[in-house]
Amino acid sequence: MGFAPFSSLSITRILKTIWSKLHACVWNKWSVVVVPSSHRRLPHPPFSTFRMFRHLFQPFVYQQSPSYLPLKTIKGSIFAKAGKQGWDFGRFLKTLYFFNGPPSPAKLFEFLIEKVSSPSPSEPVKSMDTSGIILVAGATGGVGRRVVDILRKKGFPVRVLVRNEEKARKMLGPDIELIVGDITETKHFGDTPDRAKYSQGIKFFEPEIKGDSPEMVEYIGMKNLINTVKASVGLRSGKLVYGFEDNSFRELTWGALDDVVMGGVSESTFQIDSTGGENGGPTGIFKGVVSTANNGGFTSIRTKNFSVPEDLSAYDGLELRLKGDAHRYKLVVRTSSDWDTLGYTSSFDTVEGQWQSVRLPFSSLRPIFRARTVFGAPPFDPSKIVSLQLMFSKFEHDGKLNPTFAEGAFQLPVSSIRAYIMDPITPRFVHVSSAGVTRPDRPGLDLSKQPPAVRLNKELGFILTFKLKGEDLIRESGIPYTIVRPCALTEEPAGADLIFDQGDNITGKISREEVARICVAALESPYACDKTFEVKSVIPFSEPYGVDPENPPPERDYSVYFKALKDGITGKEILEQSPVPV
Repeated sequence: MGFAPFSSLSITRILKTIWSKLHACVWNKWSVVVVPSSHRRLPHPPFSTFRMFRHLFQPFVYQQSPSYLPLKTIKGSIFAKAGKQGWDFGRFLKTLYFFNGPPSPAKLFEFLIEKVSSPSPSEPVKSMDTSGIILVAGATGGVGRRVVDILRKKGFPVRVLVRNEEKARKMLGPDIELIVGDITETKHFGDTPDRAKYSQGIKFFEPEIKGDSPEMVEYIGMKNLINTVKASVGLRSGKLVYGFEDNSFRELTWGALDDVVMGGVSESTFQIDSTGGENGGPTGIFKGVVSTANNGGFTSIRTKNFSVPEDLSAYDGLELRLKGDAHRYKLVVRTSSDWDTLGYTSSFDTVEGQWQSVRLPFSSLRPIFRARTVFGAPPFDPSKIVSLQLMFSKFEHDGKLNPTFAEGAFQLPVSSIRAYIMDPITPRFVHVSSAGVTRPDRPGLDLSKQPPAVRLNKELGFILTFKLKGEDLIRESGIPYTIVRPCALTEEPAGADLIFDQGDNITGKISREEVARICVAALESPYACDKTFEVKSVIPFSEPYGVDPENPPPERDYSVYFKALKDGITGKEILEQSPVPV
C-alpha cells in the first residue's frame, strides 16, 4: 500500500481523527471505562494518552545519524496553570524530533493504524548471571595454579591468562577457561569473544628469570595489564558519568521530555550555571514548571542515546551530587536504545536548600513501563546503559502518587552523576610481589645478611627495582588492591604460624600454598584493601615443616592479620627520607 506525500495540515487532521477514535475504541479494548463525551477525561494507568503516543511513535528512530535540531534553552520564566489548556503540538513534535529525528509521514500513518488494532508485545523473561569472573594472570606458576585450584573449589568462576595453552591445560585441566596472551605485548590484550568482564583479579609471575627482561614483565607488563582491566574491575573513587568534578567535565546531551507528549502543558529545561554549583563552581540545573492541566503532571530531562553503551558492571550503583528542594524525583536508566521501552527506575527524596549525595544502588532499580512494574522483566544489566532520565512527576508507579508533588516552579541543581563501589570495598586486584623490593637502594643496609635477590638485584636485571615500579603502578591506578610480598617460597604445606609485617624488613620462608590462601582470602576482606605487606612463617630456614594428613591444622582466619595492617606503609618511606645519589 503506497502513500502520497502529506502536508502538515493533513497530518494534523489525521492525528486528530485517530486521537478521537482512540477514545472511542482503544480504551474499551483495554477494559478502561469511557465516560460520556461531555465529561470525558483522559484515562490514567494502565494507559494514558501520553503512554499511547510514546508507543505510537516508537519505531521512528532513524538508523543513520541525523542532524538533530537542538531544543532552545529557556532563558525566561516558564508559566503554566491548572485546568484545561491548549496543547502545544509544535513542542510535542520538537520533542520527538530531538530524540528520534524527523519521522516519515507515510510510516507514521501506517504505524498509527497498526497500533490501534494490535496489542503491545511482551518481553520474554530472561536471567543474567551477576557473579564476577576472577582473572588469574600467571596461573601456571607455583602460587598461581594453587590459587586457581582454591577458587574453583570455592565455586568462583575463574579464567586464566597464560602464554602457553598446552602447558596450562596439562597443568590446570582441559576444562579450564583460558586466554592465551602475553602481558608484555599490548596486541595480546582484548576482551573475550563473549565480552566477559572481570570483577576481580590476582596476578602472579614465576620467580625465576627467563625469557623477557624484568622491566618488560614486571613494569611494562604490569602497565599493560592495569590498562586492560581497569575499566572492568572499577576504581575506588568511582567513575564520572556526567558532570563537573575537580577540573574535569563529562558532558551528556540532555533534552526535555515533558507531559506535552500526553497533551499536558508542563515544561522544563536543562541549563549549565557556571557559578551555581557547590562552592561557587559550575553545575547543571534541571528546572521548569509542572502543571496538572490537561491531565498532565510531569516534567523530565532525558539524554540522547549514548553512541556506545556505558559499561558500569564494575560498580554497584549511581551517586548524584545535587542541591535539593524537598521534592521527590526519579532516576530512570535504560538499557535499550528503543524510544519506547522499559526504564529501570528509582525514586529519591531531597532536602531543601542542601547539597547532598544521593546513592541509588543498581539493586534498587525497578523495571517500569508506562508507570507499571514489569514483573518478569530482564534483570538490570549495568554493562549496557544507553540513556539516563531525571523526572519530577505527580505519579510514582502502580497507581501510587508522589507525596511531595506540588504544581508550580521547581529547580534541581545536579553537579555530577557517578558510578560507585559500595562500602565496604574489597580488593579488586591482588598482586604477588616479593619481600625485599625496597632494599637494593636502601642506605646503610648490610647486604650480606639479605636474600640473594637483594644482593644480586643488578645482575638479575634489576628485578626488584622493576617489581617496586610495578607495585607503584598498582597503588597509583585507583583500583582497590592488595599487594602481598612473600619471603622465600617453598613447597612445604600450609599451616605454620605466620608473621605479617610492613615496611619491607623481614626475611624468612613461607609455603606457596599459604600464599595462595592469603590471596583468595584478601579478595573477600575489606581489611586487606589498599594494603601492602610482607609475610613469612615462624619456621626457620633450617627446619623443615610438615603436617599430619590425618590431623591437618584448622582453617585459618586471615582477617585477624589483615585487621592489624595499616595504610600507606610500603618501605619506600626510608628511601624518600634518605635519597640515594644516582
